Amino acid sequence: MTDLKSINIKQNAHITECMCCGICCKKGGPSFHREDKHLIEEGIILTKYLFTIRKGELAYDNVRHELLPLSSDLIKIKGKSNSKICIFFNESEKKCEIYNNRPTECKALKCWDTREIEKIYSKNRLTRKDLLFEIGGLWELVKDHQARCSYEKIKKILQKQDRNENEIQKEIRQIIRYDTQIRHLVVKKGGMDSKILDFLFGQPLAVTLKSFAYFSGNSSSTKSSISSMGSSISSKTSDMDSSPGSSKGSSSDSTMGSSTGSNSSGG
Repeated sequence: MTDLKSINIKQNAHITECMCCGICCKKGGPSFHREDKHLIEEGIILTKYLFTIRKGELAYDNVRHELLPLSSDLIKIKGKSNSKICIFFNESEKKCEIYNNRPTECKALKCWDTREIEKIYSKNRLTRKDLLFEIGGLWELVKDHQARCSYEKIKKILQKQDRNENEIQKEIRQIIRYDTQIRHLVVKKGGMDSKILDFLFGQPLAVTLKSFAYFSGNSSSTKSSISSMGSSISSKTSDMDSSPGSSKGSSSDSTMGSSTGSNSSGG
């Protein structure tokens, strides 16, 4: 969601309605709340347009204006062309392509008065479990990945005082390798659309651990090693691009009610 501090212009008494300037849409897509669940389940917003910031991952809190570890999943709309611009924002016409079915945060956000969005911002956030729990096999796979690759687990490894750096790096390398391989397998063996990987498993650890290790207070050599580990392991599966906004992968439209569910049986 947009950084509220950067667009709050409620001091301007002349602004009382949206001017369709697109500033909020250009600063990042919204996060989903439980009230938005039907938009995904009914295929109105496809999972290939979403990505998950996982529990424990560092994320910028737009209300408190600081970087904090998440207490639960944060499911968001991807940006276009690896930018923050919401993938559903039509820049040339300055309009939302899903306006009539826009998520709760978009409805609540008023740049001239952010009180409503601040009130709902951290409440009733939609999680992957809310969407996947009843899809046999798939939720178990996602839950297992979360347990093996949780940021809480990684943080404990990075902060171990009784281990040398080689042992720490070995454990982290194993976790990054699993995260990379499971993404490769569900596409190659399970037939899943690679565009939904960031929704199912969050962004690749090979990418996110670079900043996570930095903010975990580790030595410069450990940070450097983790960065090089991620690059080395991810390069072995360079045929897969699972970053938010990616245009690679299958062209199938993966919705919760159709291809995501069917793919789970093959995964």
